[in-house]
Amino acid sequence: MAQKTDTIYHVNKNVLTGDLKSLAYGVVAWKMDGMGTISLEEIKINTIISKKLFEIKLKNDAVYFGSLEASDTFRTVYIVTKQDKKLVNISDIVEIYPIKSSFWLKLSGDFSLGFNYSKGSDIGNLAYSGNINFRKKKAYFELAWDGNNTYQSDTLGSRKTDVTLAWQRLFKEGWSSQLSVGFNQNSELGLKERWGMNLMGLKDLSYNNWNRLYAGTGINLTHEIPYGGISEQNDVAGIFQIVWRVYKYNTPKIWVDSDISYLPYFTDSGRHRAVFNLNPKINLLSDNFKVGLKFYYTYDSKPPADAASTNDYGINFQLSYSLH
Repeated sequence: MAQKTDTIYHVNKNVLTGDLKSLAYGVVAWKMDGMGTISLEEIKINTIISKKLFEIKLKNDAVYFGSLEASDTFRTVYIVTKQDKKLVNISDIVEIYPIKSSFWLKLSGDFSLGFNYSKGSDIGNLAYSGNINFRKKKAYFELAWDGNNTYQSDTLGSRKTDVTLAWQRLFKEGWSSQLSVGFNQNSELGLKERWGMNLMGLKDLSYNNWNRLYAGTGINLTHEIPYGGISEQNDVAGIFQIVWRVYKYNTPKIWVDSDISYLPYFTDSGRHRAVFNLNPKINLLSDNFKVGLKFYYTYDSKPPADAASTNDYGINFQLSYSLH
């Protein structure tokens, strides 16, 4: 099954033989001998043949595990499962991911790096971010990291670091659960260490061939260690989150990832935090290489006493590489 034996029938009657890597946001990643991995718009696909096992998600939130069989009806395909064979419109499919046996092939991810320096101020800024994803049936694991460090005259002036390990479990009708653990550090907000855990319920509000919008809510548990020898603190807070991911295939290809979180505290009266991230990117040479900007904003109404401010924000130019 590792051989390139999948077939796509194009709406203009062309036939492509290769390896179906995935379909997401209206674009198929398709690997061909001699050409490498190419991108093909979903609207140009008439039907598909593949005997491999896939996880297939539709617009109506239905999820199937099966192979793909060609249909004579224009712009349709059969999903073949162990129980039956279902005819669906190509336009109703929002995700196709292979169910692979190899641990390495189940991994995907993005890696970004940015650097700025000014001789006049002798200030340099190093920004890095990325994620590694691991996919199983109805389950999704993600390790994500994001750092932004400022240096002046060989001295570390400020530091911001975020690392999160998350697990999502897919249920019916667009619902899923998420358990995540994370580490945060922000010298601008007086935070030396924050260890936290989130337990959330998520719901897809919109998912089609150009965007995914989902919202979640749950409980946040944290243990904070401030700078300056201030006593450590344990807290419980609520969490409300909205995530929006947008993709535009037409040249130039554009990816926009954004999320906003709001945390009202239960154990620290009057305290609330907010986090906003925005990451637009365009393709560079191929879909594996992208350039873009990373903007973040963090607010804490009651940071530790030694904090320089109640908010922190930054923007960086980044070069990104996508794995698989």
